[in-house]
Amino acid sequence: MNQKQLLRPAADASTLGAPLAQFNTADAVVHLNQLDRAQAATVLAALPLPRAVKLLEAPELQRAGELVAALPPARAAALLGLMADDRATDIVHELDEAERARLIPLLEPDARRSIQLLLGYPPNTAGALMTTEFVSVPADWTVARTLQHIREVERTRETVYAIYVLDPQSRQLRQVVTMRRLITGAPEDSILDVAQVNPPVSVGPLLDQEDVAQLIRRHDLLAIPVVDAQQRMLGIVTVDDILDALIDESTEDVHKFGGVEALDKPYMQIGFFDMIRKRAGWLSVLFLGEMLTASAMQHYEDELARAVVLTLFIPLIMSSGGNSGSQATSLLIRSLALQELRLRDWWKVALRELPTGVVLGGILGLLAVVRITVWQLAGLHDYGAHWKLLAATIGAALVGIVTFGSLSGSMLPFVLKRLGFDPASASAPFVATLVDVTGLVIYFSIAAMILGGTLL
Repeated sequence: MNQKQLLRPAADASTLGAPLAQFNTADAVVHLNQLDRAQAATVLAALPLPRAVKLLEAPELQRAGELVAALPPARAAALLGLMADDRATDIVHELDEAERARLIPLLEPDARRSIQLLLGYPPNTAGALMTTEFVSVPADWTVARTLQHIREVERTRETVYAIYVLDPQSRQLRQVVTMRRLITGAPEDSILDVAQVNPPVSVGPLLDQEDVAQLIRRHDLLAIPVVDAQQRMLGIVTVDDILDALIDESTEDVHKFGGVEALDKPYMQIGFFDMIRKRAGWLSVLFLGEMLTASAMQHYEDELARAVVLTLFIPLIMSSGGNSGSQATSLLIRSLALQELRLRDWWKVALRELPTGVVLGGILGLLAVVRITVWQLAGLHDYGAHWKLLAATIGAALVGIVTFGSLSGSMLPFVLKRLGFDPASASAPFVATLVDVTGLVIYFSIAAMILGGTLL
């Protein structure tokens, strides 16, 4: 069956769901995403429970919460109960309060307890991301008994690549055994005999997901255990779950960096008025900021009247400062996100960006001087009798403005992070607006010093 056949609309559940029988989960998710909500819910209602669960668990499935809400309550509760606890919790998060109150009481007791536990943790923390479906065994078991236990429970566990060894009485985490070490151990060996040598790496349930990702990367883990204050196992965060979470967070940061409120749905699924609302706020703030640029130009209205030639280079001056600031902001936001830099490193960054800005400004200033000289001598444009002073003004202004742009663009993420805001809010348009206003002040101040007594 080709792609056109896969996406062809149909009226009933059997026709709509027919392509799903011949395609794997990824292709089936693509098919569901192309259907409207009512059609997709009809298909999910008609599919066998195991097949529907696999589709709902796919992170690429869009509108999962809406689809579950559109199903009959008994069917929705059955699907949530069979899903991995962390994915089921993600879907429940998407439901409104009325839908939650309707569906949660219908769940089996074990599933209900697990979902309510995960709902209690703040978003973007280890507790909110973890699953309670992991393989754990008492510390007094043997390798043979552990392998038999894995055979019995593996279908109901998120992963079996790591086995968590717990104290038989307190359920405190004692050690972690990888599947590789387990299958190479002798059947009669104690489970602790084949455990890793190093102490287990664990996290608390309130740790931010970015910090969890750093630990997983640093220790090359497929999953990391989540423990309470008494070191008792609560769940595990798997590497695929943390990757999905970080992709969502990176997408949100990209939206913010572009001066847009973060989109919570794919672009084509955002309604017209929702799109206006998410874009109008930042755009209005940036517009009000740019009004200060007009105020700055009004302040230098007399200078502009006496030396109209200065206006030719205003776009050049403003864009160069904004570009240098945006460059620095982009570099620093990413470094802060990767924890390559800490708040206490701000002064090191300032000392690095100051000479960097001077050199970059010098390069652009030199290019501007060469350009003015070539145009003047080649007769392409007459900048007047004082063109050399004008060239020096433009060159010096670019050094000052690019330096200021680099310095302010690198410091703004630190300031926002120190105040508790997301550094990504230091968007490129915001930095450009800030540098535009100050750039004009720097430009005309330098022009007054160099051109005073001649053009001014």
